[in-house]
Amino acid sequence: MRLEDLGLIGNCQISALVERTGRVVWCCLPRFDSEPVFGRLLDESGGEFSIAPAGGEAGVQRYLDNTNVLETVFETPDGRFRVLDFTPRFSQHDRMFRPTQLVRIVEPLSGNPRITVRCEPRLGWSKRIPERLLGSNHVRFEGYAAPLRLTTDIPLSYLGEPSFILTERRHLVLSWGPPVEEPLPALCERFLTETQRYWRRWVKHCNIPPLFQREVIRSALVLKLHCYEDTGAIVAATTTSIPESAGSGRTWDYRYCWLRDAYYVLGALRLLGHFEEREHFVQYLLNIAANAPDLDLRPLYRVNGGTDLDEQILQGWAGYEGNGPVRVGNAAAQHLQHDVFGEMVLALAPVFMDDRFQQERSPAALELLERLARKAMAVAGTPDASIWEFRKAWHPQTFSSLMCWAGADRMAHIAERFKPEHAGDFRSAADRIHSAILAQAWNPDRNSFVATHGGHDLDAALLQMAPLRFLPPDDARLLATLAAIRNDLARDGWLLRYRSDDGLGIPSVAFMLCTFWLIEALAVTGQTAAARETMERTRSILSPLGLLSEDCETTSRCLWGNFPQAYSHVGLIHAAFAAAPRWSEIL
Repeated sequence: MRLEDLGLIGNCQISALVERTGRVVWCCLPRFDSEPVFGRLLDESGGEFSIAPAGGEAGVQRYLDNTNVLETVFETPDGRFRVLDFTPRFSQHDRMFRPTQLVRIVEPLSGNPRITVRCEPRLGWSKRIPERLLGSNHVRFEGYAAPLRLTTDIPLSYLGEPSFILTERRHLVLSWGPPVEEPLPALCERFLTETQRYWRRWVKHCNIPPLFQREVIRSALVLKLHCYEDTGAIVAATTTSIPESAGSGRTWDYRYCWLRDAYYVLGALRLLGHFEEREHFVQYLLNIAANAPDLDLRPLYRVNGGTDLDEQILQGWAGYEGNGPVRVGNAAAQHLQHDVFGEMVLALAPVFMDDRFQQERSPAALELLERLARKAMAVAGTPDASIWEFRKAWHPQTFSSLMCWAGADRMAHIAERFKPEHAGDFRSAADRIHSAILAQAWNPDRNSFVATHGGHDLDAALLQMAPLRFLPPDDARLLATLAAIRNDLARDGWLLRYRSDDGLGIPSVAFMLCTFWLIEALAVTGQTAAARETMERTRSILSPLGLLSEDCETTSRCLWGNFPQAYSHVGLIHAAFAAAPRWSEIL
């Protein structure tokens, strides 16, 4: 199995990964961070939902234009057929309809193709096989917290049996909770039509740059699928335990809401012209803050705001392509990562800086914003685990200080409008942190800002100094830092995060976000031609469907790491907007 052969579907309630063999190999129900119903991605016996040719031929996948509806077309000696996979999402009765349902439509295109259909769910991490109860046109799987039912107009006798001839369009709906009670074909066709219409309308309302349009649109659609609409949480990735590289043991569970990642996703959605996700996230953040009186925010939370994230290694799971271990939960939830306070200020700042959002302003949101800024001011320059979540001794991290400075700086501007009596305090704090970074994080021997105060190692995250406006774009220190990172952390045209031992060894793969950060920094500092050339090269690493994982092995260009990775698609969107010309320069 290859990540390049997987397609993502979802509806902001659930998501699934569909391989081009026609197998659903990953799906957690009833939400992103639940146990998997289909987990073959991480173990051959983890369960799957397959609609495939009798001969096992792989298909060719594409998304129906500007939607999250996935089409897989199969060519066989007996004929051609296609499978349409999606989860319904559209407006109904003045609210968003996003049922916990997976819809699959299989249709003959020519000849008399023979197909096999198997639905083999598992009872989560136990991998136990649920009891199957047959109805007249459905199969109910027993043992789940809610009813799990496959409803279909395919004869039940054909399910899991030898192949049968596909002579007409057939429909399958896997539902968690309420069963399907309407006539199935009409229901599925209506859901398909309405879901396509929803996604195309959503894309039509996106701002996009004149270059890299398809890549930005697909990345926008991917980011939307990482938003858990019920609470406003935004998850880092769809999966757990896809290793950063083969045999590395770096397998982490990313199916949770990292506050930092959420900030970056919201920034990308702002560029796209979508703002409702930030409004939902603000409510999620207010709920978290209410449960943390001292505002000792964790780096990550469950999608319901829960903190039960103890990291466990699962026995009996082989891991992706045999690369274990498989982990559930994430020990980074216990880390100190001070940059999150600045990032949360930046996430909330548009509410108070942009007058289009006056209705979102509230005393509670302003109070939280001020508390976050003061927390950032208090922790700046103190040791933490860094943005990269080092599992070794902690030091004062320059990136963390940078984000704390950004939080204090933006809060000073907000206070000038809404709390002028406090504006001076925030401006003084921002200036203090800024001076400390200049004094303690600049290494004259490297001619660069470095990862830690008084340290020596480079850190690709410091490319963010450019878009955050820490220094003027023509400042010699900023340009020197960009050049040092570009030269020293490059591998085959892609950037590593760092070259130091992080407690688990030295990383050997490129972290995709860093290359997109480089593009953005090049553009901000006026190196537009280099930014655009680098952006053009990034197209080569996209999967056939335009999806990105967290990491890539630069020699083989093989995707590794959890998939799809919100961070990577955020980076692509920011980089594309930065590197592309404006529409006024084209039209």
